[in-house]
Amino acid sequence: MKTLDLAIIAAYLLGITLFGVWFSRKQQTTRDYFLGDRTVPWWAIAASIVATETSTITFISVPGIAFAKGGNFQFLQLVLGYMLGRIVISMLFIPSYFRGDLMTVYQLLDRRFGGRIKMLAAALFVVMRNIADGIRLLLTAIVLAFVYMSFQPLVDPAAQLLMTETAIIVSIVLLGVVMIFFTYFGGMEAVIWVEVVQLGIYITGAIAAAVVLVGRIDGGLGEAIAVGARFDKFDVFDFSFTLTKTFTFWSGLIGGCFLTMSTHGTDQYLVQRYLCTDRPRRAATALLTSGVVVFAQFIGFLFIGVLLFAFYQPYADATYNLATTPAAFPFTGPDRVFPDFITRHLPSGLSGLVVAAIFAAAMSSSLNAIAATAVNDLYQPFAPRRADKHYLRVSRWLTLLWGAVQILVALGAMRYRESSALSQALSVAALINGPVLGVFLVGTFLRRVSEPPALLGMAASIIAMGYVFFETKIAWTWYGLIGSAITFFVAWAASFAFAPAPFEKRDELSPAGEAVLPMAETKSYQ
Repeated sequence: MKTLDLAIIAAYLLGITLFGVWFSRKQQTTRDYFLGDRTVPWWAIAASIVATETSTITFISVPGIAFAKGGNFQFLQLVLGYMLGRIVISMLFIPSYFRGDLMTVYQLLDRRFGGRIKMLAAALFVVMRNIADGIRLLLTAIVLAFVYMSFQPLVDPAAQLLMTETAIIVSIVLLGVVMIFFTYFGGMEAVIWVEVVQLGIYITGAIAAAVVLVGRIDGGLGEAIAVGARFDKFDVFDFSFTLTKTFTFWSGLIGGCFLTMSTHGTDQYLVQRYLCTDRPRRAATALLTSGVVVFAQFIGFLFIGVLLFAFYQPYADATYNLATTPAAFPFTGPDRVFPDFITRHLPSGLSGLVVAAIFAAAMSSSLNAIAATAVNDLYQPFAPRRADKHYLRVSRWLTLLWGAVQILVALGAMRYRESSALSQALSVAALINGPVLGVFLVGTFLRRVSEPPALLGMAASIIAMGYVFFETKIAWTWYGLIGSAITFFVAWAASFAFAPAPFEKRDELSPAGEAVLPMAETKSYQ
């Protein structure tokens, strides 16, 4: 990388920071800070959802999946489940989000069951999201460390390793501070509009990297396709039924559907984006549109992995063996492949653009969603009837706190980089979101169930999922289904030992006709 690349990267980080400060002038209330006053157009929300899913983890890890030994396109089976899950969410959950004036999705649980269920679900979200986004921060820092190391002279391997590890630590802190500063001032609306810009940068950067890759491969695109076919890189479907293999047709379609129902239907990080518009129809349109774009993007990122495989040619090494060679050979992990190409082989200027695209993902911050949940669902019940400015001030302080937590998570996750960061992040999400999805399904379909049996169902699911995670080899793609099913059936069984829910609470989570928020009439987007 050259000085021009560093200038592009520095300009992007500075621009992001100033963008957040510019938006701070609009953040006068918690409603502004968390929901952008519900005036964001649906197409911007769709782009924001795509940019959120197309994170640093996606940008770096998905090519690594196809590059790795035995890697192929079977990850797309999970994306089929993503599509199905979006359809279910649009029909089942989104209408209920627009009845009343919600700040967080967990307030629906308070209306349906009571405060304890709401607080448990909110606490699980805060824990899961900080872990998953700490991993994402680490992955972005690895790229920045590669940028720094590309300017250093070659030294002996031991010194090189030490310098790289130090660079990663410094990068984690630097990127974390920029992320905190931007989110602290800009609020949710700034996050969404930056994600719209981010999507354009992502697409441009990925296409440019693919074009350069094709040009650098002897034999061009035809040779890359031939190499991919020879090593079965383009295999998509695996119809075997097993609970231990991550990517099969059944785990992808069924498990991916439940995973998406949990992450996109009951997770404040994404539901908060729907709440930034004024009608369920527009929220559903944004969600379904994002699914089509995400599917196309995953195909593109996997194909970049095949191009990287043809470029680096690990199979040409005399020591390469399908049985014994490490999966990411000649790299220490699959997440190292694409950053290496970006920082060492892309032309000056373009390399800086692509690295800026990766940094953009780190700015797709969850800190605002975590702060919204912490303030509205965990803090406000213990400090009710305070002035709105008090809650806004607490929200900003919590943004600082959770940003520091994500930095610590990233530092702690450094020792686990031998596995795919994508799998780490998605497994954490699926592990914790399953019990939360389960209680939403209980509230929707089991109208008799009151708070105590629902709480028992969630507790049983959390304990069971801990056992599944630590003591079994069940693939994480099944976690959402297993966790939600345990919550659902335990709550159903326990409901016979408790008084039924009051009639006025039974319809709070049921689907309904299109709801329109009273305040939405002030501004309309088609």
